[in-house]
Amino acid sequence: MELELIRDIYAPTRTLGKLSINGVHECFICEDVVRKNGEKVYGQTAIPAGRYRIIITLSRRFKRELPLLLNVPNFEGIRIHSGNTEKDTEGCLLPGKTRNESGVFSSALATNELILKIRNAITAGQEVWITIKNG
Repeated sequence: MELELIRDIYAPTRTLGKLSINGVHECFICEDVVRKNGEKVYGQTAIPAGRYRIIITLSRRFKRELPLLLNVPNFEGIRIHSGNTEKDTEGCLLPGKTRNESGVFSSALATNELILKIRNAITAGQEVWITIKNG
């Protein structure tokens, strides 16, 4: 399964994008701000654009199984989880059914639907990858 996140709204404290699965729009994403290569502010920086494998593991923080992005340079524990604004993320991806310039909405619904699709792909023996692009 191939996920693609295209970042398209850059605000001073957040970045918003559109997520598709195998070329079909799935949801919107809210992240921390994209910074220059090599510049990182802990808990306030979006992960680098690139391609990452996704698995599902138990999150100790959220006490549930969540998608985890593997091998993100200079980051650890990058997950896909519910939230609405950059205040709810520390580099993680926050799905939402709708959005405006302040963040995403109906995040729990979007997150649960996305997790189900990822879990089904993994159960069927597929690898799941996400490509993140700066628009």
